[in-house]
Amino acid sequence: MGEGDDAGHSPLVSDTTPDMIQPIAESGERIESLDFVRGVAVLGILVANIIAMGQPFEAAFFPGAFTLTPTDLDMQLWVGQFVLIDGKMRGLFSLLFGAGLYLFLEKSWESGRTLGLQARRLFWLGCFGLIHYYFIWAGDILFLYAVCGFGVIALSGLSAKLQLAFGVIGYLTGAMFFALVNFITMRAIANDGTLEGMGGAFMEAAEYGLYDAQVETAIRQHGTYLDFVAHTFEVHATEPFASLLDGAMEALPLMAIGMALYRFGLFEGRMNGRRLLAASWTGFLVGGAALLWIALDTLEGGIGYYEGLAASTGWAPLPRLVMMLGMLGLLVSYAPQASGRIGQSIKAAGRTAFTNYLGASIVMLFVFGNWGLDLFGELSRTSLYGVVALAWIVMLLWSRLWLEHYRYGPLEWLWRCLTYGRVFQLRR
Repeated sequence: MGEGDDAGHSPLVSDTTPDMIQPIAESGERIESLDFVRGVAVLGILVANIIAMGQPFEAAFFPGAFTLTPTDLDMQLWVGQFVLIDGKMRGLFSLLFGAGLYLFLEKSWESGRTLGLQARRLFWLGCFGLIHYYFIWAGDILFLYAVCGFGVIALSGLSAKLQLAFGVIGYLTGAMFFALVNFITMRAIANDGTLEGMGGAFMEAAEYGLYDAQVETAIRQHGTYLDFVAHTFEVHATEPFASLLDGAMEALPLMAIGMALYRFGLFEGRMNGRRLLAASWTGFLVGGAALLWIALDTLEGGIGYYEGLAASTGWAPLPRLVMMLGMLGLLVSYAPQASGRIGQSIKAAGRTAFTNYLGASIVMLFVFGNWGLDLFGELSRTSLYGVVALAWIVMLLWSRLWLEHYRYGPLEWLWRCLTYGRVFQLRR
C-alpha cells in the first residue's frame, strides 16, 4: 500500500454481523522486523523500569532517592542508562504501537469492518492497564496507550505524509513545552530559596514526593500486599488520568510517526537500505552524543531532584527523538540478520511482548515486596541490573519454548479472545 493510497480502506464501510467476525490472520503474515524491534524494546524497558521497581519511584530520575548511597560505578551506570535506555525503549514501543495499530486497522478494513473492533481492542487494553497500575506497579503505560490509540484512529484516514508531519510537529511542540516548564522551574528555585514564592512551592513538591517514597519503602519492606494496594488507591488513585495529557504529548506524536513509517514501508524493507543505514547511524550517534553531554553536565553540576527531572523531561526529548529514530532504523536494518537462536528468541519475546511486559511487573512485585523475596530498597543500581540479566534469560527461554507449542502468548491470547468475544484455540 502506497503512502497516500487510502482507496479501499475507508473506515466508513459497513460492519459485518457478529457471527461473521473472524480473527485477523496471525501466522504467515507477521512482519519479522516488528517482532524483532518489539523484542528488543520489551527487554530494554525492564532496564528502564527496574530502578523504580526495586527502589522508590523517584530514584528513576533522582539517584538521591535511592535507599543506598550510590557508588561511583552506580553513577557511571546512571549516565549509560540515561544515554542508551531512558525514554528510548518507551519511545520504541510508542512507534511500534502506532505501526501495529495501523496494520490491524488495515486488515480490518480489508475484511469490511468498521473501527469497532479496534475500539474494543483498545478498551480491553485500557482495562489491563488500570489493573496493572492499581494492583501491580504504578509505572504502567498500557492505559495511556489505550487512550492515545483512539487518537491514532482519528489520524488513520490521513495520508502518511500528513501523519508524519503531525507526529514530528506534535513531538517538537511537546518537547519545547516541557523544556520551557523545566527552565521556569529551575529559574524559580534558583531565585527563590524560601518557602514563600514559586520556587518554594516546587521545593515543597519535591519534599512531598520524597516523603511519599519513604512511605512506599516502609510498606514494601514491612507492610502487606493489601497495604501496598491501599496506598496506591489512597494517594495515587487519580494519577493515571491526571497524567494523560503529559504522557499523550509524547506518546501520541510518536505513534503517528510509527504509523507513517509503517506506511512508508520501513518495516517491510521498502526503504533504501544504504541510505537508511547511513541516516540511522548518524541519528544514533548524533543523538547519543547530545544525550551524553546532557548526562555528564548534569552529573558534574550535581544531580538534585529537579536537576535530574529537568535532564530527563526538559533537555533530553529532542536528542532522544533523533537517537530513537536512529535506533529504530538500525534494528530494522539488522533484523533480517537475526536468524540465529538468540535472534529468534528476541523475535519470540517480541511476539509475546504483552505477556513479557506485564509478567515482568508481576514477578518483580514478588521479588521486591516483603511478601516475596523482600529485596525492595536492598539492591544498588549495579545489583538491579543483575536482576534484569536473570529476567532476560527467562524471557528469552520461555518465549521461544512457549511459541513452539502455542499460537500466542498467554495474555496475547486472552486479549484476543476479549477483543473478538470468542475463545480461540491456543495450542498449535
